[in-house]
Amino acid sequence: MPPDSAAVASTRSDPLYAALEERILARDQHGASEVYYGLVKAGRPLPEMLREAVRIHAPYTHVPYHERIDDGFVNFVNNDHCLLSARATLHLAKMLPGAAAGLPMAQTIWYIPTGLDIWNQKIAKAPGHYSRGFQMADGLPPAPVVHWPDQPPLKLDGALHDRLGQWMTLVHRGEVVDAYRTFLGLMAEPSERRAALAELVFAGLIDVQDRSFQNRSYTTGHKSFRARATVELGDAIGWDMAHDVLYAGALDIAVGPRWYSLYEVACNAITVYLEGNELHAVPYSGTTEQERAILAGNKTPLTQAEADAFIEVVLRQPEPAYIEQLTALLKAGKSPRSILDAIQLGAAQVVLETHADINFSLPQHCYEYCNTLGWFWDNFEHPQRLKLLYLAAAYLNQNAWHQKLSGDLLPPQIEMPSSATGLDADQMAARVEAATIALDAPKALGWAKAYFASGHDTAPLVCALAMAASRLGNDPHNQEIALCMLEDFGKNRLPDRGRLLLAAAQHTARHRKYGDPLDCSRRFGKALSVAAFA
Repeated sequence: MPPDSAAVASTRSDPLYAALEERILARDQHGASEVYYGLVKAGRPLPEMLREAVRIHAPYTHVPYHERIDDGFVNFVNNDHCLLSARATLHLAKMLPGAAAGLPMAQTIWYIPTGLDIWNQKIAKAPGHYSRGFQMADGLPPAPVVHWPDQPPLKLDGALHDRLGQWMTLVHRGEVVDAYRTFLGLMAEPSERRAALAELVFAGLIDVQDRSFQNRSYTTGHKSFRARATVELGDAIGWDMAHDVLYAGALDIAVGPRWYSLYEVACNAITVYLEGNELHAVPYSGTTEQERAILAGNKTPLTQAEADAFIEVVLRQPEPAYIEQLTALLKAGKSPRSILDAIQLGAAQVVLETHADINFSLPQHCYEYCNTLGWFWDNFEHPQRLKLLYLAAAYLNQNAWHQKLSGDLLPPQIEMPSSATGLDADQMAARVEAATIALDAPKALGWAKAYFASGHDTAPLVCALAMAASRLGNDPHNQEIALCMLEDFGKNRLPDRGRLLLAAAQHTARHRKYGDPLDCSRRFGKALSVAAFA
């Protein structure tokens, strides 16, 4: 996979993309947006625009480490949102009608100039999304720093399974450059790419902190989000032209700190609760016969009553109650994928029971983790999926107790509007969108609940929620949270899956906003003559 294929090289010399790069590196949101409007008017295809946007930001969206110790105080260094925004663009664009389909990419372009060089933003040496509240020096901003330069591939010898194991060891040890070079070497062979990509996402899914209350420095599953975005963008662009996607997404997997202790709990839960064995001070590896049998043979879906009972245990009881309940369901022949559907509903319930606008960090990341695991489950037959199911349940339990201990986890009182009678689907969906855009979460939830009570087809409601999420900008990772819920609404097989759309309305309307969240959509509407946005 050479960094420069002929197709990529041809667009790098394009004056519009040269102008886009110049404006992004100057951290000029307005100028970059104007270039994007020109690209849209010129009819440039979305995969090409995504590829070029990723190429431009890839060198500048890495950090040396996702944590600092400043004069004895531990501080978190945030994860990149530019690549996540590109993934959201890929899917939200398909949910929006007509010219509005260009808005998610507009939000991505609007954000990228503010998302460069997070490390220096966090110490007030560079302007951007993460330097809010700092007093910046006068004059032109400094050029963004490349903390991890791109690398050539490194090919290993041996069987694929062994080479994947060597790569995972490099990731585990934090050997960032060697891990990245080795992964490029694995991706150089087309027949081995799916296995390599599966292991990339798996490495992200097992990296979740083991506690959260009174913590701010934690992973929240971000490594898996970035890995999933890498896979989906590479698939959309074409892997022979996606080297920059790998640079933007795969290198970070080994950047520290890395937390595997919660995944270790999941591994040991298999041994102790599922297998009924004592733990000993000997090395364990692989999967058990019972794990493999459950993945292959457990097909019975949960009933809604079983799902509700399981969710209640995960959200309200301390461990190990959820481990025992999950194990009992698996031993009863219940489908692990159906149990994951229930975990997604539980994660949505925590979002619904969160009311402080600054307290959505853990609930929204937990939801995206459960969504990412569902996507992983459906796309890769990875042998360790059952352990990841235990990890997802552990994360949700931790999430719920974090919210309870911080004053949230209070069921919402949703009141349906009395004026809903007689309205058609489009009229009711428009009211959900309007209330969400107005940041009136109680009204948005009331209209969404009334929509379900009406029996209308849900397609207009899904479109309205996608539209609202796309219009509210300045941190497009938040748009991706609603997207995850809309995606799962289309796949979840439990009868109460409508809870996912309620959670999408709640999160979109209530989470903390930055600056004027409608600024980008208004500019896009004016430039592209989309009257609903202008």
